[in-house]
Amino acid sequence: MTEWQNKISANDDNYTHNINTNNERQLDRRGFMKTMAGAAGLFAVSSLPWGAIAAKELMGLSDKEYPHHKIAELKDVSVGSSIDFHFPTEHDSAIMIRLKEDKFVAYQNACTHLRCPVYWIKEEKEMVCPCHHGKFDPTNGTPTAGPPRRPLPEIALKVKEGAIYAVRVKRYEA
Repeated sequence: MTEWQNKISANDDNYTHNINTNNERQLDRRGFMKTMAGAAGLFAVSSLPWGAIAAKELMGLSDKEYPHHKIAELKDVSVGSSIDFHFPTEHDSAIMIRLKEDKFVAYQNACTHLRCPVYWIKEEKEMVCPCHHGKFDPTNGTPTAGPPRRPLPEIALKVKEGAIYAVRVKRYEA
């Protein structure tokens, strides 16, 4: 080897002079930010269909009728009594109360505070959540005591041919 082959020119005098970068991709800060912005945009666009489906479901909640579910025969429910049932699915527990001869109300009976079950106490004419002493007005499901702030979701009822049916869950309105 000759002496001139061992010398490094002044322009190449750095610590990376022996690394071949011809086939490597350069990614500076601007390129990295462009890549990240593109990935975020792709993620946002790809999630739009799911958001549209969720919005459609939430917006149409008041119009969605479920298959009518027979709760009980009129003659089997006395004034002041309640019946537990499941609606709209078998995993959603609900309670129906006969307040007067011709007035029935039904609610999903999961407390709006922490989803504990809500019970009808006939003697006190109150709906009570025993977990944190929450109470609800049976005529409209609004909270009257305790930590719950939102009313119980109401279930629309229909009386036909001597029976009481649950037909839909009413939309919550703030």
